[in-house]
Amino acid sequence: MKKFMVLYMAPSAQFEQWMKTMTPEQHKKGMDAWKAWMNANMASMVDGGGPLGKAKRVDASGAKDSKNEMGGYSVVQAESHDAAAKIFGKDHPHLQWPGAWIEITEIMPVPGM
Repeated sequence: MKKFMVLYMAPSAQFEQWMKTMTPEQHKKGMDAWKAWMNANMASMVDGGGPLGKAKRVDASGAKDSKNEMGGYSVVQAESHDAAAKIFGKDHPHLQWPGAWIEITEIMPVPGM
């Protein structure tokens, strides 16, 4: 089985807006949908992941605050990239948010390790 990093994406302004305007009822409904989806796909989960917070960009000149479009992550296992993508169909809870998308990247083995 191959492993895949799954990134739950949306424009950073959209994530901020959702967090400010979401009612407790909407939050519960969303969490219930995530739990149901996770339970239905538990066999593929390596790491259920979680939300991602503020980012720092580090380069040769140092570290500074940064923004990106990543809102959360998971790690899944599947036979192929296409098989991993099929796990995240149109009914995935993250895709119910306007402007949201999911990126799936294979985690490659490190040669010699």
